[in-house]
Amino acid sequence: MRPWNTMRAIGYGGAIGLAAAALKLFVPWSEPQSAPAIAKELIGAALAFALLCGAAAALRNFIRRRLRPEIR
Repeated sequence: MRPWNTMRAIGYGGAIGLAAAALKLFVPWSEPQSAPAIAKELIGAALAFALLCGAAAALRNFIRRRLRPEIR
């Protein structure tokens, strides 16, 4: 079991957040929004998912090191 790459998790989380926000914003039944509001939502979702995924990877690595200290 190798440690998870935290930077890769942050990148994937940002991409997932960006895709989720884009899907939410550009569905045909949603109200049209201004460009600054769209940008704010896309950036906010990407940052939130990136932080969430990065924190999950870091926490997993921390717990793994605590439970199995002989494996590095």
